Amino acid sequence: MMRTFAEHQHAVRELLAPIRAALDEPAGLEHVAVLDGRADPGSSALGRVLGLAVDSPMDLPAFANSQMDGYAVRSADLAGAHPGAPVSLPVGPTSAAGDPLGRHAPGTASPVMTGAPIPLGADAVVPIEAADPPRFPDLGADRRDAAAGTFVSFDRAPRPGAFVRGIGTDVARGERLLPAGIRLGPAQLGALAAAGVTTVAVRRPVSVLLVSTGHELRAPGERLESGQIHDANTTMLASALRESGARVREAVAPDDTSALVSAIAASAGLVDLVVTTGGVSEGAFEVVREALAPLGVAFVKVAIQPGGPQGLGTAAIETGDGGTVEIPVVAFPGNPVSALVSFELFLRPVLRALAGLTPDRPRARLRLAHEVSSPLDKHQVRRGVLDGDGDVEVGAPSSHLLHAYANATVLVHLPVGVGELPAGAHVDIWRIDD
Repeated sequence: MMRTFAEHQHAVRELLAPIRAALDEPAGLEHVAVLDGRADPGSSALGRVLGLAVDSPMDLPAFANSQMDGYAVRSADLAGAHPGAPVSLPVGPTSAAGDPLGRHAPGTASPVMTGAPIPLGADAVVPIEAADPPRFPDLGADRRDAAAGTFVSFDRAPRPGAFVRGIGTDVARGERLLPAGIRLGPAQLGALAAAGVTTVAVRRPVSVLLVSTGHELRAPGERLESGQIHDANTTMLASALRESGARVREAVAPDDTSALVSAIAASAGLVDLVVTTGGVSEGAFEVVREALAPLGVAFVKVAIQPGGPQGLGTAAIETGDGGTVEIPVVAFPGNPVSALVSFELFLRPVLRALAGLTPDRPRARLRLAHEVSSPLDKHQVRRGVLDGDGDVEVGAPSSHLLHAYANATVLVHLPVGVGELPAGAHVDIWRIDD
């Protein structure tokens, strides 16, 4: 019985669900440096998923500081100030960013720069542009007392706390700084650095063994004999897997069951998942089906085009020491377009979610630039581009047209039950040009 597109998506999610649990266990965590410009980028936290929540080891800000360049004052000293009846105060010592905490003398106005500590005794900041004159006096080299004898006027009273960044107003000591499961980008790394955190526990990436199968495959750059082709699938899917946050081991196996099983056994216990291409349909030399069906992998037909034949399941792989390792396997067809469409539909969203990345492609519902036809019993996925009006031009459906895929900007979804659609009809698209 043929599976629907949605049913096979669900089956892949269910198969890989234990991987998520394993990545959250202590054994699935790695301790890495918070990237600060000096750490090795390959071992830093940038782009990783936080495995353990981080609580702030300190108050942020650690001390009350000024949000503006201005004057630190006691709000009570300016209580009577209003336009037409300003209050003048003598200028006190100056505080700049990096200065130690000073003490504010009641009845004075202390110049304070952005980020500088608010002197003890002051409870508000008046921005420099709201003072008269709206500029600082000459503070000189010894800025602490250089402005002694100078006065500044204010024509309104600030509210207590105005333009003061209070202690712990960003995050208090012991408060949750970052939750587990968040992806560490620039803002998150900045928050960690501000709190003095130098290392964090992150989930290790999903480890994938990618095996492309076929006697005909040769590496790009190798000379081709009659009947041979360059292996596009390894390059293509390894890149797609890495873009989805996975670590990838690569292998190419001929159409030989023992060679395929040996390639998988060599990585058994070292990877979370095996992905294969080729050998999954019902032909005479379907090596993946022949090798892995007896080991527990099911081979099914899915009502999609391209990519109808699919394999999925947990393979019991014998190791060299006589033991057995169970490992999930996702098996795709060998035609490059079929393989990449299969990855987009079934595997990419799951892996990206595990990596803390946005799982879904940007989606829209757009008009067709021309009429299209699709098999009524298949969910057809076609490659396309947008024309100058933003309408969709749909390409040919053949599963070998990798060049057309490489130049496409959208995947066009024509679901089961859609046979003919006229120009102007609306279709669902996924953007693949980001």
